[in-house]
Amino acid sequence: MAMTIHVDIVSAEKEIYSGLAEMVFAPLVTGEVGILPRHAPLLARMKPGEVRVRTPSEELSFYVSGGMLEVQPHVVTVLADTALRAKDIDEAAALKAKERAEEAMKNRQSDIDYAKAQAELAEAIAQLRAIQKLRDRTRK
Repeated sequence: MAMTIHVDIVSAEKEIYSGLAEMVFAPLVTGEVGILPRHAPLLARMKPGEVRVRTPSEELSFYVSGGMLEVQPHVVTVLADTALRAKDIDEAAALKAKERAEEAMKNRQSDIDYAKAQAELAEAIAQLRAIQKLRDRTRK
């Protein structure tokens, strides 16, 4: 049996996932990181994107809006403002949010509006990428 690490994925509202994994992949602001059991301690900021949890029986996908990743040798904790199972993402809402953000960037009133629109666009694109990756994996 392969070594495992305990994983907790928590949003501001609730715990999304708690269980054992053989490996965890997370989108950091500095790039994607892969975490195996006995990984060195790490505390890092995450960007919007997909967190993948490889369990002994399957690979699970979660969308996070950013947040913090804490790694200890036997525990990985993902703390996100928003976290969803990738299969629960509303694609139509993500597409609509992407369009709204692109429109707001074209018609910006101030630098603050533009920065907010950029953040909303990044989040919508990350949700759409998570949906696409999930579809690609299920087709294989």
